[in-house]
Amino acid sequence: MRFTLLVTSLLLAASAQAAPGHSGDDMDKFLADKGLLNRIDQVRQSVGNKASELVITAMGFLGVPYRRGGNSAETGFDCSGFVRAIYEQTAGLVLPRRAEQQAAATENIDKKDLQPGDLVFFNTLRRTFSHVGIYVGDGKFIHSPKPGAEVRVESMGVAYWAHRFDGARRVQGTAPANISGE
Repeated sequence: MRFTLLVTSLLLAASAQAAPGHSGDDMDKFLADKGLLNRIDQVRQSVGNKASELVITAMGFLGVPYRRGGNSAETGFDCSGFVRAIYEQTAGLVLPRRAEQQAAATENIDKKDLQPGDLVFFNTLRRTFSHVGIYVGDGKFIHSPKPGAEVRVESMGVAYWAHRFDGARRVQGTAPANISGE
């Protein structure tokens, strides 16, 4: 959140400097002198790389069978066990075990702000946050859906999922809190 606010402030300041009668050179020089231009690019690449790693790792488990309470490729996954394993393996973050606990431990975001690697939640058992998957982009998510099925990618636009969508969440620790290295 602080990173977003800082970037927004910097962009607003830069646009003010670029107004007629002002030179953008002063803002560019300030950002360059503070090392912020390079740091912003590094953060952007880091976040992009982490999301890519999450999605690529998750895709490596396509076809693994569903198993209630399962949390490994060897034994199979349930939805939250799958998400937990991907985050632990890729980001080194240990999420809670159950979908509703994962929702409670993550930051609520707007659906329009979804990025690859974010979590998407659904009401599939007549209770909120009873199912979870990982957003992969382009309106699709990867998950371990139900007994008799396997880890797969599905569209959130399909009527079943669209009707049951409960919210989007971002896991803290997958995006930096600030860009100053503090």
